[in-house]
Amino acid sequence: MLLQPIQGRVAYLFGDDDFDVDQIVGVKNIKLQDVEKLCDLAMARFDPNFRQTVRPGDVLVGGQNFGYGHPHYPAMRAMRHMGIAAVIAESFFPPYWNGEISMGFPQIVCPGITSAVERWDDIAIDWGAQELRLPGKGIALPIQAYSPTEARILEAGGFKRYLRQATHQES
Repeated sequence: MLLQPIQGRVAYLFGDDDFDVDQIVGVKNIKLQDVEKLCDLAMARFDPNFRQTVRPGDVLVGGQNFGYGHPHYPAMRAMRHMGIAAVIAESFFPPYWNGEISMGFPQIVCPGITSAVERWDDIAIDWGAQELRLPGKGIALPIQAYSPTEARILEAGGFKRYLRQATHQES
């Protein structure tokens, strides 16, 4: 697998199952197109200093059925713009999962993640070993493998790029 390694910190741990990502920017803001405004709004109700403390490579962690609700893109668009490298959760709401994978944004299923991490823990994803490592705790957890198509979409940087590559190879 050619996915880029992920090394960062747990920028936020969403403790509730069935978390609706629209809450990240606020439901009233899901029609905003300005990514900078979305970044300013992102996580304000959870941590007003989030944008100032997050670093490229950091990840979000969630529980069961993360992304539940209507799969709107503004919240995760803001997260990607701020450098969030992936979302790691116990499980994902299928429409959310499909949408974010198609955007080229890694969504990683890791059973046991919510009880293993705390906010700001260092984290690393080893795609070859199919595991998540917590170096500061000496813990390694298995991650769910992607289907071959999901892996190719992520490697390409999203579904549109994947289609362009596939079409170009056929020519």
